[in-house]
Amino acid sequence: MNRQVVSAIALAVAALSAGQVLAQDAAPKTREQVRAELLQAQRNGDIIVNAETGQTARDMFPDLYPQSASVAGKTRDQVKAELAEAIRTGDIVADGETGQKLNEQAPHRYAATAVAQGKTRAEVKAELAEAIRNGDLVANTETGTTYREMFPGRYPAASTLAQGKTREQVKAELAEARRTGDIVADGDSGKKLNELYPNRFRAN
Repeated sequence: MNRQVVSAIALAVAALSAGQVLAQDAAPKTREQVRAELLQAQRNGDIIVNAETGQTARDMFPDLYPQSASVAGKTRDQVKAELAEAIRTGDIVADGETGQKLNEQAPHRYAATAVAQGKTRAEVKAELAEAIRNGDLVANTETGTTYREMFPGRYPAASTLAQGKTREQVKAELAEARRTGDIVADGDSGKKLNELYPNRFRAN
């Protein structure tokens, strides 16, 4: 027991003396330098927010912080312009505890960011219809298998799919498929209408 206590005391003294030696080698920092380092660490997400795991704010909330703290090759003017833009749009972390940005805390103070225009409803519906026709929809979400892969005989081969059809051609093909029941009706089995209801559709 005495040996353990003496070892612990010796270890503590060694650690304290090593810390003092290292502190003497480093130049003392001013209060402003320490504050600047703290603010920089908060901006970059380098502050430890979970003492148990040692995770930094950047580790826990990677979307809220820039990918790299400093980008090599940028001029001072470029950095100042980026900072001015971030201040203008509120894209600066305001709350170090939650990682919220200014534009998230007070969205009414900042203009909404432009969202990239997606596809129209008609375009999405057309893509869905084509995916159904070609068997490109996922049939089994666990394996990612498509209907074409599960039932290759029911869909045209990928290499024979027509490219660049006009709207009229597509509408004519859809009308013909409806008339003949050549449309997948049961997503689970992949059966077409003319297979489920053979009496409703006449064979050509």
